[in-house]
Amino acid sequence: MVEDMETLELAWDEAVATTPREDRVVTLLLEGELGVQELSDVGDELFRLLQRGARRFVLDMGEVPHLDYRGVRPLLPRIEALRRAGGEVKLSGLSPYLTAVLRASGAHGVFELYPHCNDARASYAMSALDPI
Repeated sequence: MVEDMETLELAWDEAVATTPREDRVVTLLLEGELGVQELSDVGDELFRLLQRGARRFVLDMGEVPHLDYRGVRPLLPRIEALRRAGGEVKLSGLSPYLTAVLRASGAHGVFELYPHCNDARASYAMSALDPI
């Protein structure tokens, strides 16, 4: 299943990716401190990719030392809108500190959390095997 997965490195100036297929998992590798503007940029990028056909996303936060809680709440309605449009977002690589920030901002039940991006990516394949 790994051959059907795509990784996107997100730079705040530009994002480079091939046109994603609907069945691929797009991983956004986030780095550095994420403030209100950066989290808004992440939401914008998710919607750009959704418009290009991507539906499955992993936000890899393994290289994120700080997350501004004030930027999390405005991101939540965008995540819900993405889900209504057929998309899904999972988080990986969160430190205990980032997990606490999500909990404090009211987002602890909004995302599935995984220790590593490969676990989050593989969970999409596992959910495809679930019986209907």
